[in-house]
Amino acid sequence: MRGTETTRGTETTRGTEIRLKPRRPWTPGQIVLTLIGAAVSVVFMAPIAAALLTSFKSEAEAAEIPPHWLPEAWTGQAWQALFETGNITNWFVNSLVVSVCVTTVVLVVSALAGYGFARTEFRGKNVLLGVVMAGLMISPAVLGVPLFTTVQQMGMVDTYWGMILPQCAPAAMVYILYKFFQGVPRELEEAAFIDGAGRWRVFFTIVVPLARPSLAAVGIFTFIASWNNFLWPYMVTNNPDLMTMPNGIATVMNSYGIQWAQLMAGGLMAGLPLIVVFVFFQRQIVAGVAHTGLAGQ
Repeated sequence: MRGTETTRGTETTRGTEIRLKPRRPWTPGQIVLTLIGAAVSVVFMAPIAAALLTSFKSEAEAAEIPPHWLPEAWTGQAWQALFETGNITNWFVNSLVVSVCVTTVVLVVSALAGYGFARTEFRGKNVLLGVVMAGLMISPAVLGVPLFTTVQQMGMVDTYWGMILPQCAPAAMVYILYKFFQGVPRELEEAAFIDGAGRWRVFFTIVVPLARPSLAAVGIFTFIASWNNFLWPYMVTNNPDLMTMPNGIATVMNSYGIQWAQLMAGGLMAGLPLIVVFVFFQRQIVAGVAHTGLAGQ
């Protein structure tokens, strides 16, 4: 018993010694990298801090030139006016509905298309894949007029579907999942085929679970792009009740010009969901990019 207690005491002492072992001093390389990282963080956080401080200024103070960082008189008039005069709750709901629907449709379409290109052989496959990839070289702004004409002929102007469907042509997302599915070992699918599984069962029970990191990255990228989209919702709707956050915030002006304090408050409200998405899903973003192979391309 005494030997056991002595042994335990020795282990405890060693454990304490290990815990109390001084940290290694930072190397010059670590110090330089830390300083660079802190400087980059300050550069990226400065606009957010400036917008937050400006939102607590009066409109007269926010329009002063040269501007100053801290408000001379702190006030919440901009936030109060934004909620009273603007329909920000409705804008937020519209953006959420459009972004969620676009993300869902893009995930389904890009997953099926990417898997089809990666695993099936059919006549004209390379030509069709080239047509899809050509969409990466065409700016969405160039397609604005023909898309609007098509939506107008289909009677979808001033509707949710008019804002959603034209954003569901995910050439880049198809390419991301196509590259991922190419890297999935065919042996896994062939083993499932031997056991009697069909193509759809293999896709949903084997391929989709393996593609979760890439699907998460595609979903996050699509949601952010749809949430920030200003041009297309602005073109396709004139109804104030259907405005999204970017379009609604652009209306924050009166006969005296832009209301800068309200504009900063609205911008922070619009960016808050994206900040939350990044904070909670940054691991999925990094893992998705790593799994798709885009980091080395």
